Amino acid sequence: MGRVYNFSAGPAVLPEEVLKEAAAEMLDYKGTGMSVMEMSHRSKAYEEIIQTAEQDLRDLMNIPDNYKVLFLQGGASQQFAMIPMNLMKNKVADYIITGQWAKKAYQEAQIYGKANAIASSADETFSYIPDCSDLPISEDADYVYICENNTIYGTKFKELPNTKGKTLVSDVSSCFLSEPVDVTKYGVIYGGVQKNIGPAGVVIVIIREDLITEDTLPGTPTMLKYKIHADNASLYNTPPAYGIYICGKVFKWLKKLGGLETVKKMNEEKAKILYDFLDESKMFKGTVRKEDRSLMNVPFVTGDADLDAKFVKEAKAAGFENLKGHRSVGGMRASIYNAMPKEGVEKLVEFMKKFEAENTK
Repeated sequence: MGRVYNFSAGPAVLPEEVLKEAAAEMLDYKGTGMSVMEMSHRSKAYEEIIQTAEQDLRDLMNIPDNYKVLFLQGGASQQFAMIPMNLMKNKVADYIITGQWAKKAYQEAQIYGKANAIASSADETFSYIPDCSDLPISEDADYVYICENNTIYGTKFKELPNTKGKTLVSDVSSCFLSEPVDVTKYGVIYGGVQKNIGPAGVVIVIIREDLITEDTLPGTPTMLKYKIHADNASLYNTPPAYGIYICGKVFKWLKKLGGLETVKKMNEEKAKILYDFLDESKMFKGTVRKEDRSLMNVPFVTGDADLDAKFVKEAKAAGFENLKGHRSVGGMRASIYNAMPKEGVEKLVEFMKKFEAENTK
C-alpha cells in the first residue's frame, strides 16, 4: 500500500520531502555518525539544529527581536496552566469561548484566578465566531485569551478581537504558519506543532519579553516558568530534540515554497475546492457560518448518522484516512493542513461526488 491521503486533525500529514530527508539522515546526521535522536542536546551539531530552526521561524513569521521563541513540551494543554501561572498578576483574565480548547483553557485558568467568559458561540454549537469588536473587557484583566482556529468546529478568527489595550494571548495550534501574521498584535502566540509543523511532543511559544518575569504565581513549578526556558534558550533540560529537528526541516520547506504569503494562497485554493463543493452539494453540508470558515479544518455532515458512517468507511477503503469528525460532534472533518497536497482535496471531492451519486435515490 502506498501513502494514503491523511486528513487527520493531528498528529497530521507531514511534507513527504521532509520525511524522505529525515529518513536519509536517520543513521548518520551530516557525518556525525549518529542519528539526531541519539545526539546530546548540548552538542555543537544539536545547537546548530535548534538555533537554525528558531532563526527560520523568526524569518517566516517576521518575529520582532523583543519576542522570545521557546520550544517546550506538554502540548498546548500544558499552556492552559502555564499562561495564568506566568501572566496572571492581577488574578483576572478574559476568555473568548469558541470551542472545546478555549473552554478547557478557561476552566484551567479558574484554578489560578478569576477567569471571565466575555463572549461565546456555544449557543450554536460553536459554528461561528462571536462579534469581538466591543467586548466587556475587564479593567484589571491581565490578558484576553482566544483559540484562533478551532480544530473541532472548523472556525477561524478572521479579525482579532478588540482587546482595548489588553495583552492578547492566542492558541494557534491548528493554523500555525498557514498564513502571514502580525506577531506584534499578540503578547503570546503559541501552539502544539503536531497539526501543521511537526511530530507530536513540541509546543512553540512566542512571547513578548516584558511578559517574561520572575514574578510568577506562588507554587509555580520551575519547569513551568517562561523565564527559565527563555534564559536557557529552550535547553534548560533535555528538549524534545528530534521533534524540533523535524520542525526545523518543515520551516525550511515553507521557506522554499516562498514563505507564508505563498502558503496562504495555496491554502485558500485548496479550501475553496472543498467549500465550493459543499455549497453546491445536495447531500453534504458544511457546518460553519461562511465568513468564519477555517482554511485548515473543514467539518461537514450528510444529516444522517448512518450515511455519515458509511461515507467514512468507504472513504477509508478508497485511501482517504481519518475523515471521521471529532467524537464530540460526529459527522466528518477534513483537516487540510499545509502539507496536504491540492491533489488530495481534489481526489476527495471526486470521491464525494461519486458517493453522492451512488447514494441518492
